[in-house]
Amino acid sequence: MSTKLILTTAIAAKGLSGNVRVPGDKSMSHRAVMFSSLANGTSNITGLLEGEDVMATLAAFRAMGVTANGPTNGQLTVTGVGMRGLTAPEQDLDMGNSGTAMRLMAGILAAQKFASKLVGDESLTGRPMRRVTVPLSAMGARCATDENGCPPIHIRGVEKLQPINYKLPMASAQIKSAVLLAGLYADGETSVTEPAPTRDHTERMLKAYGYKCDTERVNDQVSTIRLSGGGELTAANIDIPSDISSAAFFMVAASIVPGSKIILEHVCVNPTRTGIIDVLKAMGADIKLLNPRAVGGEPVADIQVTYVGLKGAVIDPKLVPLAIDEFPVICIAAACAQGETIVSGAEELRHKESDRISAMVEGLRAIGVEVEERKDGMVVQGGSITGGQVESYHDHRIAMSFAIAGGVSSGEIVINEADNVATSFPNFVELATSVGLNISA
Repeated sequence: MSTKLILTTAIAAKGLSGNVRVPGDKSMSHRAVMFSSLANGTSNITGLLEGEDVMATLAAFRAMGVTANGPTNGQLTVTGVGMRGLTAPEQDLDMGNSGTAMRLMAGILAAQKFASKLVGDESLTGRPMRRVTVPLSAMGARCATDENGCPPIHIRGVEKLQPINYKLPMASAQIKSAVLLAGLYADGETSVTEPAPTRDHTERMLKAYGYKCDTERVNDQVSTIRLSGGGELTAANIDIPSDISSAAFFMVAASIVPGSKIILEHVCVNPTRTGIIDVLKAMGADIKLLNPRAVGGEPVADIQVTYVGLKGAVIDPKLVPLAIDEFPVICIAAACAQGETIVSGAEELRHKESDRISAMVEGLRAIGVEVEERKDGMVVQGGSITGGQVESYHDHRIAMSFAIAGGVSSGEIVINEADNVATSFPNFVELATSVGLNISA
């Protein structure tokens, strides 16, 4: 189990420099393990994120009869059991800290003939899950949460599911994916309409495993994704690029530490994930995409970031779903920018590993930043960071964001409860120190 890790930072001695390759994309790693397990044949995955979240997903499929060799240095070989080849687990399936794993697994397990139970750590146990069990139940699944709509999720076996035409009540790739994965087993066509663009790794990866999935765009914001149940997944070789959500910490670091210039290598720049680039550019950041290319159906590039200083901005709410995981570190950018930054339309941040709006407001105030909390965001007054003690509430992105703030703080920043950094970025401290940040664990 994780320990109660404490991170301590000191001001960077000079500008940051170097080439960095951050770990593989977490969203894609989860899906590659899932789809390889359900495919016919043997899949080879490279670039897999070996963080605790993805390992929890892999352990769950091993518990249901899937054979996998590795991972070793990001390489994993999975021998799939086919769409109907999973067997009943002998114990609860522990998803650790991962809402992605729990919600997507619910979609898969809701269609099985055996019973299962999805559990998680203290943080995950407080996150809303009725948002997936409600549409799954409408498809004929027999699944239930606790009385508060939170984990554990109890799932009973069913013979088959019915298709559904589901309109997402909020922009959420996790809910969309859960319904689509259940739709693989439904008798007919399932569709999901999203009110705003969300990450489309599920749709792209389904195609990589040979499953037909169509997207119809109604306008710039609204789109409908359709697939028909009853097909098969075919084994594939998947190269997972670096995670832009992990790269975001270094993008912000280079944007706030004077004299910095770094290159982030082989990063996934899927347009449903590049909100962080758009937000930072709106704040005046110097960001260039180098050597653009395609890897396994996903756009990839090297990202060069050069310090020029940031200015405050009103962040377009349309960018929120495209940068939802990056908002904690965006708040650090705002704290270092000249002027005022306004974040709105981001109430979903209250339902992540922690209440990220409340946690960031509290932490920013603790290190000397003036900030106003709002129901769906905050107003940050840029200025100097003086240091202090921050509670990260076991939220990996909160912890890493304040570690980045240490690069420009006039005093030490001590970050408590940073144990879950290993869930998404196990070598964060090592890479951060390699480019010139002073962070110790």
